Amino acid sequence: MHQLVPDGFTIPVGPANDQFRLRMLSVDDVVKDFEAICDRVDRNGSSKPPFVSTVRENLVDLGWHQKEFELRRSFAYTVVALDESRVLGCVYINPSRTHYASVWMWVRRAPGSTGPTGLAHLQNHQAPSGRVARTHRPEQGLRQDAA
Repeated sequence: MHQLVPDGFTIPVGPANDQFRLRMLSVDDVVKDFEAICDRVDRNGSSKPPFVSTVRENLVDLGWHQKEFELRRSFAYTVVALDESRVLGCVYINPSRTHYASVWMWVRRAPGSTGPTGLAHLQNHQAPSGRVARTHRPEQGLRQDAA
């Protein structure tokens, strides 16, 4: 598999605002990430099942995402509270056969709520110029394969 971006491209550190920031997802996030996966909701606030069953499976998945990021093949960003106390969701940028990239994300339930976190509105964001395909995570398997 080839790099998603060329060697000279500066990989974004990830944006931040007054509620959350994005940064590279890594194996160090395994416990907080698993807690968030188990509390995942769709854009309407309905619970979604976890896509990994154990912390150990999540460690494998996070190791894969971290290595792919380091190799510049795909980019997985964790969305964290500013104080790093909670993982709020994840954003994935993957190769696409039909667009420059495909982007998908998931969010967890907001604390003390039945709805999604404050970043759920991003799930409805349209990418500019049709160059990025917005996709949904496949419910079976840990990751999408790209050729």
